[in-house]
Amino acid sequence: MTARVTLYSRPGCHLCDDARAVIEAVCAELGERYTEVSIDDDPELADRFANEIPVTFVDGRQHDFWRVSPERLRRALGG
Repeated sequence: MTARVTLYSRPGCHLCDDARAVIEAVCAELGERYTEVSIDDDPELADRFANEIPVTFVDGRQHDFWRVSPERLRRALGG
């Protein structure tokens, strides 16, 4: 099963911690998977998202940045 949600984050980011908690809860509730990618591991991602992390993608398309709304994420995943 491929992860439908991707969280782009950075270590030590408190907003990333908040986003991860929401994503984990919604994905667990809906039986979905997510993956997390550190932008610090890829210079291109670091340039692209430096001022927007955390950034959430659903099904390969940008969904949110900074804050993740559980209701909006649930709707995007069809829940």
